[in-house]
Amino acid sequence: MATAATVQGPAAPGGVPAARRKGVTGTRRWVAAVFLLPALVLLGALVVYPIAYTLWRSLFDKAGSGFVGLENYGSVFSDDSTLTALRNTAVWVVVAPVLATALGLVFAVLTERVSWGTAFKLVVFMPMAISMLAAGIIFRLVYEQDPARGAANAVVVGVHDTFADSSAYPGARPRPGGELAASGGGSYTTQQAARQGTAVALPLIGIPAAELPAGTGAARQAAAGPGVTGTVWLDFKPGGGGTAGAVDAGEKALKGVRVEAVKDGRVVASATSGADGTFALPASAAGARLRLPASNFAQPYNGIDWLGPTLVTPAIIGAYLWMWAGFAMVLIAAGLAGVPRELMEAARIDGANEWQVFRRITVPLLAPVLVVVVVTLMINVMKIFDLVYIIAPSTSQDDANVLALQLFLSSFGGGNNQGVGSAIGVILLLLVVPVMVFNIRRLRREARR
Repeated sequence: MATAATVQGPAAPGGVPAARRKGVTGTRRWVAAVFLLPALVLLGALVVYPIAYTLWRSLFDKAGSGFVGLENYGSVFSDDSTLTALRNTAVWVVVAPVLATALGLVFAVLTERVSWGTAFKLVVFMPMAISMLAAGIIFRLVYEQDPARGAANAVVVGVHDTFADSSAYPGARPRPGGELAASGGGSYTTQQAARQGTAVALPLIGIPAAELPAGTGAARQAAAGPGVTGTVWLDFKPGGGGTAGAVDAGEKALKGVRVEAVKDGRVVASATSGADGTFALPASAAGARLRLPASNFAQPYNGIDWLGPTLVTPAIIGAYLWMWAGFAMVLIAAGLAGVPRELMEAARIDGANEWQVFRRITVPLLAPVLVVVVVTLMINVMKIFDLVYIIAPSTSQDDANVLALQLFLSSFGGGNNQGVGSAIGVILLLLVVPVMVFNIRRLRREARR
C-alpha cells in the first residue's frame, strides 16, 4: 500500500508535502506563477525582446544583412554629431536634475508657511499635465527672435529700451560719392574740415518718409554763423525732382541727430540737430571734421538669440525646468511634511537663523528624498527627445543634439542606418544602467532599516 508520501509526493522538511508548499504570502507558488505569467509575457515582449534585438541589430550593417561586429560602435565614437550629442547629454544629466531639484526644494520650503502655498504649488505643478510636445511648441514661441512674437525677447527688449535710448533713424546713410563717407563702426564723417562761418550740408537717405517720427518738420538751410553751422535732413523730395545735396522745398528735417566735431582723433565739440534739422557748433569746431556717430543709425535692439548655437541648450533646459520643477517640489514637500518640527524649533531657540536651520537641519533630513528626485530626473533626462526636437530650429539642432535625438536621426531621420542607431541605443542603455543599479541598492538599504 502506498504511503502518504508516495501519493502526495516526497515530504519536505517538517513533513509538509512539496505539492502543498506555500510562499511567504501564504499562496501556492504555482498559483502565483499563473498570475505573474501575463506580466512576465508583457515584460518579455515589451522590454526584454527589444533590448536583445537592439543589441543584435547593432552588430549588423545598414541593410541588416551583413555582420560588421563592433564597427557601428566605432562609427558612433568617430562621428562629430554623436560626440556633440554625448557631450550635451552629459550637460543635461549634470545640470537639469540639480537645478530642478534645487527649485523644487526652494518652492517647497518657502511655500510651507504661507496661506497661499497650496495654490502656488498647484500652479507650479500644472505644467506636468502638459505633454512634452505641447511644452516644446509653447517654448518655441516663447523663444522667437522677433519681440512682437516671442515673449522672452519682448521682456528683454522692454527692459533694454527702458534704460537705453534707441536710434530714431536706423539704417540711414549718406548718398554715395557725397561729402559724408563711412569712417568705421557705423559712423559717417565729412571728408573736408569745417570752416568757421560756413554752413555744412549733411544729407542722408535710406529712411522711408513714412517711418519718420511723428511731427517731423520741414528742413531749413542753416544760416552762416560765428561758429560752424549746418543742416541734417532727408535728401528726398516727395514726387521727385530737387537737387541732390541741397535742401529743397518739401524735404524733411532729421531732428535729434548728434553731430560731433573731431580733431586729431578727439571730439572737441558736439551738437544735436533741432526740429528744422539745423545745428550750431562753437568756433572751436573750425578745422575739425564733422562726424555723425553710429548711435544715430543703430538698428533697434532685437533681443537675445535664445535659439542660436550658444544658448539653445540652456534655453531648452529652461523649458524642462518649467515642466519638472513642480514634480520635484511635490516630492520634496511630501518629505518635508515628515521632518520633525521639534528639531527646527529647538535650533531656533538655540539662536540659529532660518538659513542655518535650512542648511544644517532641513537639507540633511531631506537628503533621502533629494536623492530620489535627482536620480529619477537623471534617468528622465537621459532619454530627453521631444523638447530638443521641437524647440531647436534646424540651424542649431546640431548644437542642441542629444543621444536620444541622434538615435532617431541616425535610424529614421535621414540617416536610415539602424545599425548605428541600435548602437546608440545600446550605449544609452549602458549609461542608464549604473543609475538604475544605484537606485535599486539605495531602495534595498532603506528597506532593511
